Amino acid sequence: MNADRYASLRHKPCASIVVARRAGTSASFDVLNKYAGISQMIVVGSTYWNEFHALTKEDVPGDPEGLQTLRNLARNMVYVMRCLKAGRDAGIREPENESAVLTNFVR
Repeated sequence: MNADRYASLRHKPCASIVVARRAGTSASFDVLNKYAGISQMIVVGSTYWNEFHALTKEDVPGDPEGLQTLRNLARNMVYVMRCLKAGRDAGIREPENESAVLTNFVR
């Protein structure tokens, strides 16, 4: 398959959401956000870590704090998307990257 373009994630808003029965969500959340950071994405946050404690989708309504966190996240995501659009409409352009500099610490 040939492609003339590829999807760039630079400067796109994103949010990580994790689900677990009990533990492991904070480590997973951290790893996902690190990937977003090195991809130059705009990480949108909420009022707590974006996580649910659930075993099945039927368990999700039993986590009211998780639901509240995701509602706040949705509002924040809409706000950031509107701000990005307003910036584009006003002629604000994305910053250019410097050329890659790779350092080899083995001397």
